[in-house]
Order: sequence, then C-alpha cells, then structure tokens
Amino acid sequence: MHIIVVGLNHETAPVEIREKFTFSPSQLGDAMKVLLSKNGINENVILSTCNRTEIYAVTDDIETGKAQLESFLAEWFQIEKADFYKYLFFYIQELAIKHLFKVTCGLNSKVLGETQILGQVRTSFLLAQKELTTGTIFNHSFKKAVTLGKRAHSETEIGSRAVSVSYAAVEVAKETFTTLKDISILVLGAGEMSELLVKNLLGSGANEVSVINRTYENARILAQRYSIEALPFGQLQSKMNESDLVISATSSEKFIITQDMVQKIQKDKSLVFIDISVPRSIDEAITDIGNVRLFNIDDLHDIVNSNLLERKKAAKKILTLIDGEIAEFMNWVNLLEVVPLISALNHKISSVKNETLESINRKLPDLSNRDKKVITKHLNSIANQFLKAPLSYIKEMAVLNDADQEIDIVTKVFQLEDDVDKFRYQKTFISN
Repeated sequence: MHIIVVGLNHETAPVEIREKFTFSPSQLGDAMKVLLSKNGINENVILSTCNRTEIYAVTDDIETGKAQLESFLAEWFQIEKADFYKYLFFYIQELAIKHLFKVTCGLNSKVLGETQILGQVRTSFLLAQKELTTGTIFNHSFKKAVTLGKRAHSETEIGSRAVSVSYAAVEVAKETFTTLKDISILVLGAGEMSELLVKNLLGSGANEVSVINRTYENARILAQRYSIEALPFGQLQSKMNESDLVISATSSEKFIITQDMVQKIQKDKSLVFIDISVPRSIDEAITDIGNVRLFNIDDLHDIVNSNLLERKKAAKKILTLIDGEIAEFMNWVNLLEVVPLISALNHKISSVKNETLESINRKLPDLSNRDKKVITKHLNSIANQFLKAPLSYIKEMAVLNDADQEIDIVTKVFQLEDDVDKFRYQKTFISN
C-alpha cells in the first residue's frame, strides 16, 4: 500500500497548461469514481483549483499507480501524455502527505498563507467521501490535514497580515478609521484592482461604497455586481466633498485628483486618500493641505513586504508543526501496514482455540457448563499469552526501514500467507 500524488500547479506549469487540466465541479465526482475503477487504485481524492490540479491516490504499487494517474489525466482531458508530462510533479508516502499538509495550510499557495485553499481541500475530500472513493488512509489523512490547516491559521499569523496591495489598502483604511462602518468610501476605477478593493472593503464591514470611472458603463457593471453606487466621472469633485476616504486604482498620464480639487473640499474632519495607481493618479502635493493624509503604492508595498516577512516567519512555525504531524501520521501508516498480518495471526490462533474447544466437547460430552467456562477461560489465557510477544514484535518492527522483510519472515514462520492476503487492505485500525 502506497500513498502517491501526481499533479501540476502554479510552480510547475504556466496558466495556459493549467487551464487545460481543470475539472469543473460537476465533473469532479464522476472523475474520482472513474479513477477508482482503475486497476491498483484503492482510494483517490482530486483537488482542482485555478492554480493546481492534484490527484492523491492509495495504490498497491508505486509505478503502476503513477502510470494509472498519468494515463487517467491523458484520457480524461484527451491530451497526449508527452505534451504535459514535463509539467507534472510526483511525491510518494511521507512526501505526498507533507505536500498535502503544506497545501492545506496555505504554504504552497501563490499567495503565502491564503485561506481559500483550506476550504477547497475540505470540499474535495467531502465529495470524495460522498462518492465512496476514500477509505481508511484518506479518511484519516485528509481530516488531519483540514484540522492542521485550521490550527495553522488560529495558532500563527500566517493569514492575518495583508500581502496584496489591494488588501493592504483596506488594512490601512481599517487602521486609520478603526471601523469602516458608516465611513463614506469612494473608489476611483472599475478594473480588476478596483473590484478586489470593493470586495475587500465590503468584506471588512464597509457599507457606504461608491465607484466612479471615466467609462461610466464599467462603473455601473461593477456597482451592480456588488450592490453599490455607481457615479459618472463628472461627479468626482462633488462626491469627494461627501467622502471620508478616496481610494484610486486607475492610472493616468496626468493627475486625476489635484491639489486644487482637494483644496475645494470644505471639511472640518480629516480626509484620507490611498493611491495604488501606477502611474500615480493623485497629486502628492495634497499633503500640504491640512487634515489630508495620502498613502501611495510605495507605502503599501512597505506594508506588504513587512507582512510577507511575518508570514514567512509563521510559515517556519507551521513547517515545524507539520513535521511533528508527519512523524505521527507515518507511524500510523506503518502500523496500518501490519494490520493484515496481525488480523491473520489473531484469526489463526482463534481458529486453533475453537477447534480445540470443539474437540474437547466431543470427547467429554458430560462436562458441566461451569467446566466448559473454565476450559474456555484458560484457552483464551493461553492464546493471549502466546500472542503477546509476537504482536508486540510486529508493532515494533512496523516502523523499521526493513519492515517488509520482517513481515515476510513472520508470515512464513506462522504459515499465514493465504490468511494475510485475505485480510490485506482491510478498512480497520489497531490502536497502540
């Protein structure tokens, strides 16, 4: 029994390759069921996001399993293996589980420490359980991975500090105003960065957000998507008069917000501007005006870089946490490997004991119920005493490098070859 993962992600493949290997949510369940039907694939979970497609599998043989996963990808997406093989990564056993743990904790994400992947791993695992493509190994390992991911985010600051410019802008706004509720916020621009701003602002409690863009239709589409106000570009001056915070995410050859425009604003309280445009769209001279604060993209990059450094420190703590979990998990896996042998040995001793009891009952039919109970008790005691040393040895050798060789020796000594095959890959676990 071997744990393997085959896949591609943002580190191994460009987006034009990754997009060809994306499973839609409606396909994912069927894909996992098809894969389970392949020879030698005992369990599987497929994780498919915009940045990665990864197939985790439990297989009887490493090379056979790897070949099956590669062939499955080629067949499902109708792409020749030679056209994508160089983009794949491949991990087995401990490294496969470590990769899963790192992915779930956000350590393998494009944005270090992002939390979305935790939910995506959990969703894929729950779907695999629903489709009955998981068993003992993945039911245990994926639950452990999700729990570990939650611990990583609750016990460290891996995801608590902004590492994108748009989110850093929102963090600055939150620190400046304490709360964004009832703060009048104007977003200048309607592109991708502006949409991220709007999304993060609303997610941080803002409830008075407006958007202005030189092309009104683009502003209207963005506003409609998030149920906020859209205004024509001609109302920029009047809307600034009503705003507490102005965030610009649109570039221009000339300043869109000038010192003269800000001087016309009559306010007793301070006004905050955040400019994440390149080239800048807000004249830095506005800082000469009283009660005006301006943060530009360099200020935000300093915050991002500082926060990224803190996330990297948190990542080191999480890696230490993962290493401890890996050691515990691999001990569990190694013990699981000897379950068929332990089950076969127990079964053989139990059979001998039952045959002996039947023989005694045939030869001594006049035994009282009390006598039968005494004999049964003593036979159980003999069996348990006999099993104690071999079972202890089997569990101890499970963690050794040459465990397979030792298992083979014990199997042959007790003549358990046929019984071990019957119990192999049973979905049970023997506790320590």
